[in-house]
Amino acid sequence: MLDFDWRPRLTTITRNAWGLTFGGGVEPAERTPSERLHSGHHRDLYRFGVERRRDARPVLLVPPLAVSATCYDLRPGQSMAAHLLGQGHATYLVDYGTMTADDRRMGFEAWVDDILPESIRRVSDLHDGAPVDLVGWSLGGTMSLLTAAAHADLPIRSVTAVGTPVDYTRIPTIAPLRAVGAVTSERPLTAATWALGGLPAPVVQASYRATALQRELLRPWFIARNLHDTESLARMESIDRFMASMPGYPARFFHQLCQQLILGNALAAGQFRLGDRVVELSEISVPVLAVGGTTDVLAPAASVQALVPLLTGSPSVRFEGVPGSHLGLVAGPGAKDTTWRFLDEFLVDPIPAI
Repeated sequence: MLDFDWRPRLTTITRNAWGLTFGGGVEPAERTPSERLHSGHHRDLYRFGVERRRDARPVLLVPPLAVSATCYDLRPGQSMAAHLLGQGHATYLVDYGTMTADDRRMGFEAWVDDILPESIRRVSDLHDGAPVDLVGWSLGGTMSLLTAAAHADLPIRSVTAVGTPVDYTRIPTIAPLRAVGAVTSERPLTAATWALGGLPAPVVQASYRATALQRELLRPWFIARNLHDTESLARMESIDRFMASMPGYPARFFHQLCQQLILGNALAAGQFRLGDRVVELSEISVPVLAVGGTTDVLAPAASVQALVPLLTGSPSVRFEGVPGSHLGLVAGPGAKDTTWRFLDEFLVDPIPAI
C-alpha cells in the first residue's frame, strides 16, 4: 500500500479556496517592469524593461480598442512583452487608456492618422531613426496595417497582425448581425451608441464573455476540479482580470467598425474609407506576418488568411495558422511555441532569402 501524504495538497486546496472567495486571488497580478516615456490623449507610450537599449531593434505593440493593453503582458509566462524583451528587442507599447462619452467623435482616423504615426515616430527617434516593427493583435493589427498603407513615409520595418480578421463573411459568430444589417443597415447596431457616446465598457465585457459561453458555464466545475492546481487557477484569474478591465468603443469608431467591416466587409476588398479618401492595403510596402487561430471563434484562421492575396505591394507576406483562442494567440500558455516562435523568426528576417 502506497503511503501518500495528502496534507500538502489539502493545504494548497484550502489556500486556493480562501484566495478565490475571501482573499485577493490565488496569485497577485505581476507585470513586466515598464516606464512611461510619454503621456498624451489616448497615446501613453511605455517602454518595457529597466534598461534603455538604444542599439536594440525597436518593436511597438499596438493593442486594439475596447480591451486592456495588458493583453501583451497578462502574467509571467503569458507575456509577449516579456518574451520580446528576452529576445533582445527594445519593446514599446502604446496605451489608449479609457474611452468616455467625450471621445464619441474619435474614429479610425484618430489612430491611423494621428495616434499611431506619432507613437511610431517617437519610438524611431529613440533609436536614431531606426524603422519600427509593429505587432498588433485583433483590431490592433487592422489599425497597424491601415497605418502602414496610409503613410508610406513612416519608419516602419514590418507589420505583424495576430488574430486580425479581414474577411468578415468567414466569421460565423457575426453572421446574425450581418443578416440583420443586410435588411436594416447598421442603424440598429449604432443608434444607441451615438446617444451614449460609444459602446460602454460593461457591454463590451459582456459581449466578450458571451463568445466564451462554455467557459463561463463550466467555470464552477473548472474551479472545483482544479482547486489543487494553482497554475491553472492563476491563468483563469488573469483572463478574468483582463475581461473586467475592458474599456469601451468611441461612437464613431464603433459606427465605422459596423458599417465598413462587419456589414460592408470592406477589408476583404482591400479597402477602408477614412474621411474623404480610401486607403488601399495594396499600398503596404513592408513585410507582413499574419497569424490566425484554428480554434479562434472571433477571427477564424480563414478570415485572417484572406489578407495574403491583398498585399500585392508587400515584398514578403507570410501566414501561419496555429491552435489557440483569440486571446490565446498572444497570451495563451502555448503561445510561446506557436505565435511567439513565428514572430521571433519573422523579426530576425522579415524578407527571407529565396
